[in-house]
Amino acid sequence: MNEFFIKSDISEIINRTQSICQEISGKTILITGARGFLGRYFIEIFKQLNDKHLASPVHVVAVDNLITSGKYAEQSIDDSNIRFIEHDVIKPFSFDKEVHYVIHAAGIASPQYYQKYPLETLDVAITGTKNMLQLAKQKNAKFTFFSSSEIYGNPDLKNIPTKEEYWGNVSSLGPRACYDESKRVGETLCYIFNQQFGVKTNIVRPFNFYGPGMQEKDYRVLPNFASRIKAKRPLKIYGRGDQTRTFCYITDALTGLLQVILRGAPNEVYNIGNPEPEISMTHLAEMINKVLDYKIPYEVIDYPDNYPSNEPNRRCPDIQKAQKYLGYNPQVKLEDGLKRFFSWTDSNYIGEQ
Repeated sequence: MNEFFIKSDISEIINRTQSICQEISGKTILITGARGFLGRYFIEIFKQLNDKHLASPVHVVAVDNLITSGKYAEQSIDDSNIRFIEHDVIKPFSFDKEVHYVIHAAGIASPQYYQKYPLETLDVAITGTKNMLQLAKQKNAKFTFFSSSEIYGNPDLKNIPTKEEYWGNVSSLGPRACYDESKRVGETLCYIFNQQFGVKTNIVRPFNFYGPGMQEKDYRVLPNFASRIKAKRPLKIYGRGDQTRTFCYITDALTGLLQVILRGAPNEVYNIGNPEPEISMTHLAEMINKVLDYKIPYEVIDYPDNYPSNEPNRRCPDIQKAQKYLGYNPQVKLEDGLKRFFSWTDSNYIGEQ
């Protein structure tokens, strides 16, 4: 196993999902965004399942255009059952063999990247989703779309924690709209293909996944903090510092995603995340001080010009639906997840932020 993961994390995910993963024995999975943060975890999990756990190997078609893959673009896959194809999903994609599951994880999720690539962000969530749905329809495959908690926008107080039924408070204009609105359209496409053509679709709305394997130049809060800690520089908190988030460690994230892919009911939407604790950015910095057991100064600054405005003030999932129908229960406390993450970044980041 390479330096992109913590070995025990992969084992933990497999141990928690091994019984349901038996369903993919001998099946074929097509995954887009295969060299992204989540895609790389899926590939490693499928490889480990083939090595040790499945009676017949799962065959994986891993697709990515490598636009934001960075150094992970060259990651090798030592499994003859996993085939990588460099392809942009906004272009039609054909495959001449059976496909049983389509996991559409391609997307540009980092705010600074989708501000840099707004049209590409729109295209992958709309045209790319339609192309993959067409493939799922042709192959009679189950389809899972990775949407985003951003589709909720800035919920009012009575809708926090936020349930799947909440329609959202999102602007169609501004630097975030390319991401938020395209994900909403992607969800609509899933609905249409389910209703019109009977495609078995699921929608996942992730809430702030984090963990080893995040690129140092991911430009989200925890990689930013980790890079500055590595460089022994003060942490920078944007805005007023009172905006809140919840954070879901990667083992809980992948467990929930696999439960949706393999157990999700057709045409259903599931929040996947950890609802506790909902924490402000200044309190997050203070928790990191406690976890690492040394004083890390931080400063609250104005948003930089390259960071998109209109950041949601609060984001916290209601996960009762996934708990009740999929058995999803996050297990990693924030303090424990931060310890694992910062232990990994200390060995893998160079302090370039």
